[in-house]
Amino acid sequence: MTALETRPSAPARLEPPLTDEVPGTDPVRETGREELILQPSGRWPTFGFGELWKARTLVRFLAWREIKIRYAQSILGAGWAILQPVLAMTIFTVIFGRLARMPSQGIPYPVFVLAALVPWTYFSSALVGAGNSLVGNPELVTKVYFPRLALPLAPIIAGLLDFCIASLLLTAVMIGYRIMPGPQIVLLLPSFLLLLVTLIGTGCWLSALNIQFRDVKHVTPFLVQLWLYASPVVYPVSLIPAARQPLYGINPLVSAIGGLRAALLGVEGPLPLTWLVSSVVASCILVSGILYFRRTERVFADVA
Repeated sequence: MTALETRPSAPARLEPPLTDEVPGTDPVRETGREELILQPSGRWPTFGFGELWKARTLVRFLAWREIKIRYAQSILGAGWAILQPVLAMTIFTVIFGRLARMPSQGIPYPVFVLAALVPWTYFSSALVGAGNSLVGNPELVTKVYFPRLALPLAPIIAGLLDFCIASLLLTAVMIGYRIMPGPQIVLLLPSFLLLLVTLIGTGCWLSALNIQFRDVKHVTPFLVQLWLYASPVVYPVSLIPAARQPLYGINPLVSAIGGLRAALLGVEGPLPLTWLVSSVVASCILVSGILYFRRTERVFADVA
């Protein structure tokens, strides 16, 4: 029998690593690349204004997209910004001006109600757009990182175009009725800022709630309808007794719309105490709305 010769097996060959990393070195540090780590905000979120300012180009792009979508394949185009307040003015003039004999502080009722309908139309349409901004853009919320506050701000900024067009209509109607602003024109800017603060704060609340609780989408039109009659759109602020006006000022639109009407038409506006109450409430809505939006921002991608 022939003895079997045994030979030692060849040592196993070690394959080179699939990466170019060298042991003991940091590839990020060696190549000079920066590593971005996204972490949720702490227990008390910040407002994020600095981050939003850096993304201002994105905000402009989203606002411009809102404008193009609104007027895409539209026959009237920007004419809707004029048609909406005109139709509402006509209906309210017939119902409240002629039938109900609503007082208008010595101003022709069509001009009186149009001066309130122009800011109200902007507020209501921008509020609905801001409330649906997150649920209407799930592909952005779930796949791309950016300051989420840009989404509810986009329809608010885009609505300013319709507001400016409707303001030109109001100016033409005032000239036709020979109504010129008086010294109360100084209330114009504070009243509009109060309207804007209320709009941004409420828009942040609705958009953050809407993406978590889809019932908000159905509640918003009902809320807007109630807010219309709770605000001095078809009736003057002076219709409310002076002793109760500060309580009435809990609705910030009382001072915002009432102040805009007083600035343009020279009529009696809200009392100073009413202004103070509305300003405090609007500021609370803005701060709490942004903080709640930022606090719940971490779950948007999960529930969108």
